This record gives sequence, structure tokens and C-alpha cells, in this order.
Amino acid sequence: MELAKILNPQAVRVVSQLTSKKRLFQELGEMVAAAYKISAATAIDGLQERESLGPTGVGHGIALPHARIEDLPGIVGVFLRLEKPLDYDSVDRQPVDLVFGLFAPKDSGVDHLKALALVSRTMRDAEICTKLRANSDPAKLYAILTETRAPQAA
Repeated sequence: MELAKILNPQAVRVVSQLTSKKRLFQELGEMVAAAYKISAATAIDGLQERESLGPTGVGHGIALPHARIEDLPGIVGVFLRLEKPLDYDSVDRQPVDLVFGLFAPKDSGVDHLKALALVSRTMRDAEICTKLRANSDPAKLYAILTETRAPQAA
């Protein structure tokens, strides 16, 4: 599985400032609706439902909100870089500025976990995060995220 198969170039944005996690989820919902023709409300509800189980802020300024959605044809992603970090209740209590939202069909099973692992591995790469933080052009961000890398052990 490659990020280029789940991330659409139109699903990458830079936002100067968001005031809350709720507003962030609204932005992600709007992005997934525009890029993949998925109901924004359904996406937002899915993100909020998953977040109620525990925060998806994984530390080091990174959040990986994700949701399973009915009638979704495949796994899709959206990426957002925040110019002003947002308080997110992350495990390390640090605000987030890199957000990768992942949406999978309700019955995706292990494929959802594989996609989440791929995103997590990519976002744990300090070199990639440094490049993401240094760029404000969505096309460059997409290229950084989808650049083919040598496979790594999980």
C-alpha cells in the first residue's frame, strides 16, 4: 500500500489558523467532501465518534484522526498543515501542526489498520516532518508525502 493510492492531490491543504479541534474536524470534513465526494457531516461525525474513544494526537505535533464510514468505496486520506499549532489533547500535551485524516469503509478490517500503520510510519519520520513544516505549497506537501521510499519494518 502506498500513500499515493489513498491521498488525492486535492486533499492537501495549508491553513493559517483553526481555533478548536471541532473546527479542525469541520475542515477535514470539508476537505474529504471536496476531494472524494463523501458527506462532510458523515466524515465529521465519524471523526468525533472515534475521538471520543481517546485522542488521536500521537505526539511531536502530529495528529492522526481517523474514522470508519458506511458506504465508502475505499480508504482515503486528507492532509492538513497548520501554520499556527492547535491544542489537541495529544499524548505529549504538545499542540499539533501536522494532521493526517484517514477514512475507511466500515468493513475494511485489516486494510484500515495497514493504512493507519503506513500513515503512522510516514508521520514518525523526522525528516519528512521537517520537510512538511518547511513548505506551504500543497503540491509540494503532496509530493513529500507520496514520495516512494524504501520499505521499513513496522
